[in-house]
Amino acid sequence: MGIVKVLEVIATSDQSIEHAIQNAVEETSKTVRNIDSVYVKDIKAHVKDGKVSSYGCVCKVSFRVD
Repeated sequence: MGIVKVLEVIATSDQSIEHAIQNAVEETSKTVRNIDSVYVKDIKAHVKDGKVSSYGCVCKVSFRVD
């Protein structure tokens, strides 16, 4: 039976929520192997001058332990 660990990360993007999620996975994969999935726990947007200026998300990244 394999072991799965979960790591909570926060990521941002100036483009979209999808891009923020992709950033979370890309940055985490630089130091963590065997990523299986990402659960988006929370989403937010920063507003400046009445417009959305950036997006953020809190993600739980799951990965298998060797």
